[in-house]
Amino acid sequence: MNVKQLDLSYLNLSASTAKYQLSVAELVEEALRNGEGTLADSGALAIDTGKFTGRSPKDRFIVNDGKTADTVWWGDVNFKFEAAHFDQLFEKMTAYLSDKQFYVRDSYACADDLYKTSIRVVTEFAFQNIFANHLFLRYNEEDSLPAQPEWTIIAVPSFLADPEKDGTRQSNFSILNFSKKIILIGGTAYTGEIKKGIFSVLNFILPHERNTLSMHCSANVGEMGDTAIFFGLSGTGKTTLSADPKRALIGDDEHGWGENSVFNFEGGCYAKCVDLTEEKEPQIYKAIKFGSLLENTNYFPGTRSVDFANIEKTENTRVAYPIHYIADAMEPSVAPVPKNIFFLTADAFGVLPPISKLTPAQAMFHFISGYTAKVAGTEAGVVEPQLTFSACFGKAFLPLHPTKYAKLLGEKMKKYNVNVWLVNTGWSGGRYGTGSRMKLSYTRAMITAALDGSLEQATFTTHPVFGLLMPESCEGVPSEVLNPRNTWENKELYDLKVNELAQAFLANFSQFEAFADEEIKRALPKVVENVV
Repeated sequence: MNVKQLDLSYLNLSASTAKYQLSVAELVEEALRNGEGTLADSGALAIDTGKFTGRSPKDRFIVNDGKTADTVWWGDVNFKFEAAHFDQLFEKMTAYLSDKQFYVRDSYACADDLYKTSIRVVTEFAFQNIFANHLFLRYNEEDSLPAQPEWTIIAVPSFLADPEKDGTRQSNFSILNFSKKIILIGGTAYTGEIKKGIFSVLNFILPHERNTLSMHCSANVGEMGDTAIFFGLSGTGKTTLSADPKRALIGDDEHGWGENSVFNFEGGCYAKCVDLTEEKEPQIYKAIKFGSLLENTNYFPGTRSVDFANIEKTENTRVAYPIHYIADAMEPSVAPVPKNIFFLTADAFGVLPPISKLTPAQAMFHFISGYTAKVAGTEAGVVEPQLTFSACFGKAFLPLHPTKYAKLLGEKMKKYNVNVWLVNTGWSGGRYGTGSRMKLSYTRAMITAALDGSLEQATFTTHPVFGLLMPESCEGVPSEVLNPRNTWENKELYDLKVNELAQAFLANFSQFEAFADEEIKRALPKVVENVV
């Protein structure tokens, strides 16, 4: 690798105290020497992120300036931040780092060279730099590293903002500046803020400047080049269901859909670990080895063996690893346009079918709705599943209005004649608290049948409220599971709850009615009258 003399003058920093482009082994040594974590018996580095074990969405800001004022979708997701306050925080953070040792890594996002975006990550801790190495794409030995990258992230967990003086909500913050192409992260060691910062950047740049769809999804590809995309929020199964030993993994979380390809934004995976076993998720389990980064897990007492069922610190236990730790992962992570799209939802009402086929209009409706239940631990303050609608299955990361992404998806679905499936990985036989979570083995069997084409040959019935096409049979799945009403002991209560969910869908969709054409409006759920 052609490592040039590191110049950090554009950040008001000296390279003399920077440790630049260290190997993972060197960073593990640094982390252990600094007391940042311990080695598990698997060889993985286990660390704690402290106060924050998930993202803090209310503390994520975008600088309001000439580039963003009329383009960003301001509201309950994208909060305005004054440029003067950003400049003040930048000066404070760089001054804070000026007499300290820190770590610097150059990497990039977007596996398709047409969209390659260089990134420099400046971190206070060695474990953060390991995370950046894994989650962003790595330069090869023959590559020349850029003298100055397109985007820079400065992540300093021990730096706390003064809300009254700095314009933040509280002492922690994540701030994106699209004009200066800098992301500032302080007061939190949760590494997910680093990856989601760049995801938000690409969610702005690609659709707005390149007319390319950015997606919060996982993706894999079969031997015949049949790409599959899995949309869904954290906890709905994106990572788990895309890790298929019979298919090559493109990526587990963030992708772009260009004119002729689906490509990974990242160079690795950030997988949930709660209740992880080798039997349930062998690829993820086997990826936990030397070099991997475990976050907020617990050991069995007196050992260095991780107890994945222990959620004393958080349910949002995580592991980060480079994509090549997954057997048969694609590198470079670029594949053909998709043949199948899966919308994953953890339905806390327990009323949606475990799998159903969508018309193009229904697909647009469910994409812009983005229904699921937020699963405990993925955000601060969430302790049990909560009914939510997250536009495009990633509202928290959308700088532009959701209709921009929905229009791009609709155009591509029609152009390439893609099959779209709605998959309920949530509850069956009753709502959360009374029903049971859908068995992973059933979900895998239904997705396999959709991918190999056999599910399309099934006889379908139409859901009376949502109009979804439900298969009557699927190999490996009991037939009574396929129609959700059949799984409820109290059928009248099911009818009440499905109406309740339909009304919630309609209320949420009211904000998008101006965008919707008549085709989509005909795909809206129909509330059944006189249900007792």
